[in-house]
Amino acid sequence: MDKQVRQLATELYSKAKIEDDHKMITETDLAGLPDPVRRYLTQTGVIGRPRISTVRLKQEGFFRTKPDQKWMPMRAVEYYSVDPPAFLWHGRIKMLPFLSIQARDRFDTGAGHMLIKLLAFTLGDVRGPELDQGALVRYFNEMMWFPTAFLSEFIQWEGIDAHSAKGTIRIGETSASAVLHFTETGQFANFVAERYMSTGDTFSLETWSTPVDDYAEMGGLHLPVSGEGVWHLSAGDFSYIRLRITELEYDKPVPY
Repeated sequence: MDKQVRQLATELYSKAKIEDDHKMITETDLAGLPDPVRRYLTQTGVIGRPRISTVRLKQEGFFRTKPDQKWMPMRAVEYYSVDPPAFLWHGRIKMLPFLSIQARDRFDTGAGHMLIKLLAFTLGDVRGPELDQGALVRYFNEMMWFPTAFLSEFIQWEGIDAHSAKGTIRIGETSASAVLHFTETGQFANFVAERYMSTGDTFSLETWSTPVDDYAEMGGLHLPVSGEGVWHLSAGDFSYIRLRITELEYDKPVPY
């Protein structure tokens, strides 16, 4: 899978529109945004910087598939383009000291695709409209790591109150909405959306959130770098992933 991921990352980057690095973001660019989104972008430090075109990053953390399951160590790399919106995630989840599951999650041309393998065996190969929606929600959420993307024309914003705003993103025929929450100081606090969850051979639309618990300077911006993913189910909340960004680079369109 490593070779295939590098090939797909190269393809993703080849399609990316490269922004003019001499055209800097100004306060005027932020003027039409809801106040909490504008404050958030200001505190990240985007003013005076060019818009981001591509991203690559590394993650470490833990993953599980059931609430009563032990946490399994996880390492991952991820690649993004802002225009067109796309991501490619490749993770290794260690089941045993010498046995890992590999997972590849992809969003490209408005479509999602999840592939899961154990050695030579395919454990999951999922496509379809529910996965498209789920991948789009994920992409919208992960813009917290390349926040100039919040200025993209395919997002419509609506203010809610002093510390939250609703965003709706549309790519092709697929759209999704989320409520973004911010702290008193303007930092990103949480992202809450209705997202399709895979439950065996079917999907169910559930509430999903990604509360943030730490921040750091990365890529020259002040960003959320640690948090978790939580499904809010009728049986109770299910935290299934905890991760930290360990490395992040902008506009270096070369696979790891």
